[in-house]
Amino acid sequence: MQKISIDPITRLEGHGKIDIFLDEAGNVANAYLLIPELRGFEKFAEGRPVEEMPRITPRICGVCPEAHHIASAKACDAVYHVEVPPAGKMLRELLYSAFYVADHTVHFYILAAPDFVLGPDAPPAERNILGLIHKVGVDVGRTVIESRGKAMDIVGMLGGKTIHPVGAIPGGVSKAINEEERAQIEAWGGDLVEFGLFSIQLFKDVVLGNKAYLDLILSDTYTTPMYYMGLVDEQNKVNFYDGKVRVVDPEGKELVKYSPDEYLDVVAEHVEPWTYLKFPYLKKVGWKGFQTGKDSGVYQATPLSRLNAADGMATPRAQAAYEEFYQTMGGKPVHGTLAIHWARLIELLYAAERLVELATHPEITNPHVRNIPTATPTEGVGIVEAPRGTLTHHFITDERGIVKKCNLIVGTTNNYAPISISIKKAAEAFVKGGQIISEGMLNRVEMAFRAYDPCFGCATHSLPGQMPLEVRVRDADGNVVEALRQNMAG
Repeated sequence: MQKISIDPITRLEGHGKIDIFLDEAGNVANAYLLIPELRGFEKFAEGRPVEEMPRITPRICGVCPEAHHIASAKACDAVYHVEVPPAGKMLRELLYSAFYVADHTVHFYILAAPDFVLGPDAPPAERNILGLIHKVGVDVGRTVIESRGKAMDIVGMLGGKTIHPVGAIPGGVSKAINEEERAQIEAWGGDLVEFGLFSIQLFKDVVLGNKAYLDLILSDTYTTPMYYMGLVDEQNKVNFYDGKVRVVDPEGKELVKYSPDEYLDVVAEHVEPWTYLKFPYLKKVGWKGFQTGKDSGVYQATPLSRLNAADGMATPRAQAAYEEFYQTMGGKPVHGTLAIHWARLIELLYAAERLVELATHPEITNPHVRNIPTATPTEGVGIVEAPRGTLTHHFITDERGIVKKCNLIVGTTNNYAPISISIKKAAEAFVKGGQIISEGMLNRVEMAFRAYDPCFGCATHSLPGQMPLEVRVRDADGNVVEALRQNMAG
């Protein structure tokens, strides 16, 4: 059996490869997304004071440390049975909204847009952020960089650091903001709303305005009907920071809506021996393998799934964009993998609008931003929507607050089965017997996983009894000169 390897896969957070196995006729027999890295943060947490988790877990990832920071802080609130005061909660969400703008900007413009602006068949040396700026112009590039910079400046102001923030602590946040800081955040927020509108218009002009790209988005190759998960508020509107997790079926009907402390009643994790990632699935439906549809417990947790799981957006411009999205795509729910990119930009606009709402709230400068915990610590779960999916932090402690057990289900882990399904379907469509396999064909397979914005550093939690490991040494030209292996079959 012939094997085609895409190694390494590109424009993602972390490391991975895709192995495509061909039958005797040269058609795809199977395809695997393999993740060769391991991050052992669930074990690192054991024996540590739980209040350290909001500072330790952000080190899981340099791309979305804010998500782990806030999820851990919320889990600590639950462990200590403490209610965060309104100003503290708003400051956390304000930081988180700014982070969302920055993160979605990175993924769309740097990781995803080169496939559409330069084209999936463009030379790899050009299909990147520099090629993108060359194509769309320096002014657009400057707007992107400056907008992300403003969002990260807000994160730094509120979190104490722009990377791996430390501002959220059990019971609230470590500092309030003054009027001068509030006014600056409001001004930057207004600019970010305009940037969100600009980004959606750019997508409509460049992607939707190109029939070939629109056909790709609507094609069966990139269509994967399944269950969809997302955090919603009391009105079933999208919310990144707080609420309940809602799951809808492939027809858009609600299957379940659960509180953070109920997640183990809804989600279980399947393990395969060939990867360090687990495969979450819906307990009520069950694990049926790598299948889509209503009879499979596989679910998606992405910007698209959040829109599918919700009844709308909680801010006016984002709601208008939401309505246009579903009108253009033919109604709810939308099953197109590449449509995740459009949903991501709608979320960027929502985050910017929500940022302005919070920055102009009369209580945002209230100095009472923390309630000091006094109860005996026990157990707690914190959930937020990371940009790449629903993020769950679960800590169990002793009476001194020392972590005895930690469980993390991160955004990309939720999506591992959908990604695996999507890459196989794309491989089957583009890799055919008798055809010369081009780099552009393989890039179209990569486009299937790239839409999910995966972060594999965050996601690798499965630890077999013996750790399979392969180390490859390459020369300056990229040729493998030596390979060292342990505990690996074959």
